[in-house]
Amino acid sequence: MLREYRRALMRMRPPVTLLALALLAALVVPGWLSQRTAAAEELKRPVAVMFTLDRPLDGSMAPVALAAGHGLFGAEGVTVTITTAKGSPDAIARVASGESDIALADINELIRYRDSGGSQPVKAVFVLFNKAPYAIIARKSRGIHGLADVDGKTLGVAEGDLSIRLWPAIARYNHLKPETIKLARVGAAVREPILSAGQVDAVSGFSYLSAINLRDRGVPAADLAVLRFADFGCEAYGHAVIVNPGFAAKQPAAVRGFLRALTSGLQLAIKDPAAAIPDVVSRMEDGSRELELERLQTVLADNVLTSDVRRDGIGGIDPARFERALDQIGDDFKFHHKRPQPADIFDDSFLPPADSRLVN
Repeated sequence: MLREYRRALMRMRPPVTLLALALLAALVVPGWLSQRTAAAEELKRPVAVMFTLDRPLDGSMAPVALAAGHGLFGAEGVTVTITTAKGSPDAIARVASGESDIALADINELIRYRDSGGSQPVKAVFVLFNKAPYAIIARKSRGIHGLADVDGKTLGVAEGDLSIRLWPAIARYNHLKPETIKLARVGAAVREPILSAGQVDAVSGFSYLSAINLRDRGVPAADLAVLRFADFGCEAYGHAVIVNPGFAAKQPAAVRGFLRALTSGLQLAIKDPAAAIPDVVSRMEDGSRELELERLQTVLADNVLTSDVRRDGIGGIDPARFERALDQIGDDFKFHHKRPQPADIFDDSFLPPADSRLVN
């Protein structure tokens, strides 16, 4: 009798076990599916990005305007709000404080910032200008046709001008006599007007800004000598995308998506500069299509589509060249802390795939 009872009990256990499993699944599976659905929705939800330009938008920033206007940022899962800073130091400060997540700023100013006490480990992740736009813009009618002619002349230097920071290295490299050159400190708003009025012989500035602005003010192109530092030994890179370190750590996919969108915008600008200008002037006050097209074409030719970029693609750096640029920065700027290495300033881990960064 006892043996038969045990056999009956054993026959009853599988249905009980199956019933328990069924009840457990009814309780657990919906919760699991709900979590999976929530996770999927989280991945789809756009990441808000506060992006800062270091100066008011113009033709040189067409890739940003195109990425925003053509929905390229949105397609990469980021919602971008664009703000404007008062120069590169301000843009860097905003990123360092977390007020901005990403910014476009002069990479050489970032190098100087990183050497300051208490600086945050902000890094560049994408170089937009492969060559810095630093230049001396002079009037040929004032006797300046080449760099050597600057000796003994008066050079207007605007407050906050970054070009003049590399001038000592360029003067030394080209065997000039900087002590013979008079530097006239002026406000940024009057830099081009005082040159067009003949109050100085030349000014320092960005080639795509000052030279084009002067032509717009009526100075004949034939009377302008644009002496680009890059043509006289300057190794410096120019504007780059920089990222708040906390944001980069928490939202690496958003940083990569932002850079993919910017790369696509730059490729569009390279392919058809004229088609990019409507997106630019629509975001400007009283923007001139003709003027901004000339500005964009100048930037592409002089600062973006360099031999390095045509060989290696847009966005990255050559570490050996970066080392030489650091040496040149040291001619004007004394590093108070350890001289940085390229990897201290530039992080290439967020760059889009190499094939998407190649140009024809």
